[in-house]
Amino acid sequence: MLCCLSLITRLCKLIVLRSSNYHVRSTFFFFLMIRRPPRSTLSSSSAASDVYKRQVSTQSTGTVNPPHHPWLHPSGTCSMEGLPIQPSSGMPGGSLVQSFGLGGMEIDMEMHPSGLIPTLQNVVSTVNLGAKLPLKNIALQARNSEYNPKRFAAVIMRIRDPKTTALIFSSGKMVCTGAKSEEFSKIAARKYARIIQKLGYDVCFKEFKIQNIVGSVDVKFPIRLEGLAFAHGHFSSYEPEIFPGLIYRMQNPKIVLLIFVSGKVVLTGAKERSQTYQAFEKIYPVLNEYRK
Repeated sequence: MLCCLSLITRLCKLIVLRSSNYHVRSTFFFFLMIRRPPRSTLSSSSAASDVYKRQVSTQSTGTVNPPHHPWLHPSGTCSMEGLPIQPSSGMPGGSLVQSFGLGGMEIDMEMHPSGLIPTLQNVVSTVNLGAKLPLKNIALQARNSEYNPKRFAAVIMRIRDPKTTALIFSSGKMVCTGAKSEEFSKIAARKYARIIQKLGYDVCFKEFKIQNIVGSVDVKFPIRLEGLAFAHGHFSSYEPEIFPGLIYRMQNPKIVLLIFVSGKVVLTGAKERSQTYQAFEKIYPVLNEYRK
């Protein structure tokens, strides 16, 4: 059969090549370009191999093999084995509630009654290097650094791990920004100090302090900012013509919150991570009261 087909194809090629009609040639070559897709078998695979194998399995056994999921029993029923759940004291009958959030991270419901944990977006820290620094020489010697005294009186230096930016002043003071946690901020500050030390300057690492922690969270529901601004006028300011968010200045802890109508909340001004969490747990019932 294959020999006959190849012979017919060769004869057609000869006929078309000897033909002077352009349309006949183009139509034939377009026909030759159309190929039958490769066959799918149980041993070889193609684009439709999965469908083919499933059809063969169904026809031979009469049943369809279900996809494998680790949370399903062999019977197909859902199982909660291996999932971190804990009994809720507020629900009778021994009811279970999940104690994990996004990414499988467990949530301490005593510390986070709302069930939401603000994510740290930026940690700003300062450190004293204990020496006067020639910024121009540092900018010329160090990589990933820039210095333009007409625009800003500090060397701007960057590293990739952790991804941060440092502002190095001639007085020896340094500001480290961009870290995602307090630990990463301290690691980055030590790396910057080590870089300057390797350039030949006698510096030390002292007076490290976290100056600001910025966090964000999404409460997953829209908020009536006009009503919130009217009821909490002593602590909030809302001018949508200037800024689309409501600025809420909490007194204890001393945190500034930017609340948006979409339900996104930005918390800034904390010195410790616990202050960010405490401020959000205080504002969450208020946001829930003014949900749309």
